[in-house]
Amino acid sequence: MDIVLIAGMWLDGSAWDAVVPELEQLGHRPIALTLPGQGDGNTEATYDDQVAAVVAAVDAADGPALVVGHSAACSLAWAAADARPENVAHVALIGGMPNSDGDKYFGHFEPVDGVVPFPGWEPFAGPDSDDMSEELKATVAASAVAVPAAVTQGIVSLTDERRHDVPVTLVCPEFSPAEAKEWLDAGDIPELAKVSRLDYADIDSGHWPMFTRPTELARILADCTA
Repeated sequence: MDIVLIAGMWLDGSAWDAVVPELEQLGHRPIALTLPGQGDGNTEATYDDQVAAVVAAVDAADGPALVVGHSAACSLAWAAADARPENVAHVALIGGMPNSDGDKYFGHFEPVDGVVPFPGWEPFAGPDSDDMSEELKATVAASAVAVPAAVTQGIVSLTDERRHDVPVTLVCPEFSPAEAKEWLDAGDIPELAKVSRLDYADIDSGHWPMFTRPTELARILADCTA
């Protein structure tokens, strides 16, 4: 199956470099996206441009695809399910939850001079990054891309209720499936509360398992294609 891979904030398609060969060995065709404004040099990119890029990848896939979103990009994966519910076979969400219609895409850090730069590791101290070596942190930080404010400040638009019929797997890295279920029951994840089939996959990692647990992550994603 074609697997569209969308990394979260500050990352380009190379974030999946360790996962891609693992998925290929399992018989799949991974498509690691470099989003507009996140590695392609387009400083004028918008949130809508990123959604369009993901939808274009789904349209170009050989049959219905597994769409994988990481962190903030979980909302991009979900937007693809909304735009192409008939062409998305499954959505996998790694370490994040989809925004609802009308939400700001990414409001956790305010833009500086028109972009949201990588804030360093201090905001992610603890379970998010405890499994990352200092060398790995330095490598990731050195390759991080400042994301245009027009991306982060974009407004999520969801229009097709058929997205809720697309199966979803929530991959739980720095939080547990039990915690995610508590958030769901509390009404904190309204989009996932409406999903017809929601599964959970636990992975013993921090927020970036594509760097620290690529083999295990690939196997979880391959299971989503079954």
